[in-house]
Amino acid sequence: MENRLRVLRAETGISQGELALKLGVSRQTINAVETDKYDPSLPLALRLAKVFGVPVDAIFLDDWTPDDQR
Repeated sequence: MENRLRVLRAETGISQGELALKLGVSRQTINAVETDKYDPSLPLALRLAKVFGVPVDAIFLDDWTPDDQR
């Protein structure tokens, strides 16, 4: 799963540390999400969406397709 978190942060001018503070997580967590080393929990994904004012699927991109739809 890919994500646009780094792009959204750049567009809004917020640092990893500032975003982490808003969300109550560490800066390392934000970095791990951005570098695809950690998939956030659903509550964290929802909070990220609220912070940036976008739907969750505008941040996290999943190209998975069920077998019966291929």
